[in-house]
Amino acid sequence: MKALNFHISIIFIAVLISVVSGFGSNFEIISKLSFLDFYKSGSYLEFLTFNQTFLENNNWWRLITPIFMHFSLSHLAFNALWIFILGSKIEILDGRFLFISLVIFSGITSNYVQYLWNGVSLFGGLSGVVYGLFGYCYLIELDLKQERYGLPPAIYIFMLVWLILGFLGILELFGFGSIANHAHLGGLISGLIFGMLTKLYSKKNI
Repeated sequence: MKALNFHISIIFIAVLISVVSGFGSNFEIISKLSFLDFYKSGSYLEFLTFNQTFLENNNWWRLITPIFMHFSLSHLAFNALWIFILGSKIEILDGRFLFISLVIFSGITSNYVQYLWNGVSLFGGLSGVVYGLFGYCYLIELDLKQERYGLPPAIYIFMLVWLILGFLGILELFGFGSIANHAHLGGLISGLIFGMLTKLYSKKNI
């Protein structure tokens, strides 16, 4: 059971923060975890700049903490399910250290890419990390030419189609709310990169 600790802990933290923050309705809590610091001015949210948040105030934890914020129960449930399914497989097969390193790398990358392309906005969720896990699994399985993580090709196709539908705005039309599409893309790319680095490291140390 010890091998399951990290992915279960990630789900627990996400559930705790999402529930305590009222799924984003408690601005006092989420302002401490959002990518950019902000304060409420009347009915508006006033965000600090990137330099003020990170370079002046040294709020470096914000690079990763947005992954634990979710703004709906369905969003949390979807992400938690995939962290449970993929996280347990990666953690057991490839080790705790690799799994948590992948989560941190894909989490920071997806958050930064979302900020870089969309600028000042309030976003959060484990979706970028989920796409990072998928990207990593796909790269490893492609290299091995076999199903290591028990994911049929149809799942990879579904996640890619879901990403495309998000960029086309179709998901919002069907009531899925605002989608952090660039975080998904950033997570996917970071997972592929992490997979490539893992394979290069493994071959170097053979």
